[in-house]
Amino acid sequence: MIRIAAVGDIHMSPETRGVLRPAFDTLPECADLLLLAGDLTRHGTPEEARVVADEIRGLGVPVVAVLGNHDHHDDRQDEVTAVLRDAGAEVLEGESTVVRVGDARVGVAGTKGFGGGFVGASAGEFGEPVMKEFVRVSRRCADGLRASLEKLAEEGCDVRIALTHYSPVPETLAGEPPEIYPFLGSYLLAEAIDTAGADLAVHGHAHAGTEHGMTTGGVKVRNVAQPVIGRAFHVYHLPVRERVGAATEATTA
Repeated sequence: MIRIAAVGDIHMSPETRGVLRPAFDTLPECADLLLLAGDLTRHGTPEEARVVADEIRGLGVPVVAVLGNHDHHDDRQDEVTAVLRDAGAEVLEGESTVVRVGDARVGVAGTKGFGGGFVGASAGEFGEPVMKEFVRVSRRCADGLRASLEKLAEEGCDVRIALTHYSPVPETLAGEPPEIYPFLGSYLLAEAIDTAGADLAVHGHAHAGTEHGMTTGGVKVRNVAQPVIGRAFHVYHLPVRERVGAATEATTA
């Protein structure tokens, strides 16, 4: 059984230094890895990133992260990424990483993702250049996620996880105003997940959303934004099957 700890939208700043570390110090007792689903800082400054780095440095479990829109706000996302990597985190954008858990190989594919909406109410790649670019950014993120998940399948990972900031499905947005759904996620992410295959999809971003959802292809989706889960992290259990490709069930610990 693989134990996946996950949280997003922790929005750290110098004023919150040390708030999460006591809980994070318990991770080796209850989880095999920690996933951070973006919006790790308030405004995307290196100073805030150093606060996050202090929370996750030397935890005793691997840490895999994606950035969120807040982490891009100051347009210093490369510096934020460097600070987090220096603390030992794997920060993904259209990339993947493999974590060893005993004899199992756990693959994580990650992207921030972007908006655009969902089937029946989504933006199209038409009209003004800025609108076309909006949709193209979403598509590029989804294409990177799909390619990364496919790479993990080729590498024979026993478990595959899609880690994003924006949501791939509307179900986990329930509680947010429907008018802002197009800015909270995109169906293109779900298409990528269903096309390539995954055992679990984890995201944040929707603070007033709902924890549980599912893609049309049957992949469990979990919104782990901290305001939703109401704790320092949530742990999910993923059984290891013979090889990747067999359906797995994600259950809340």
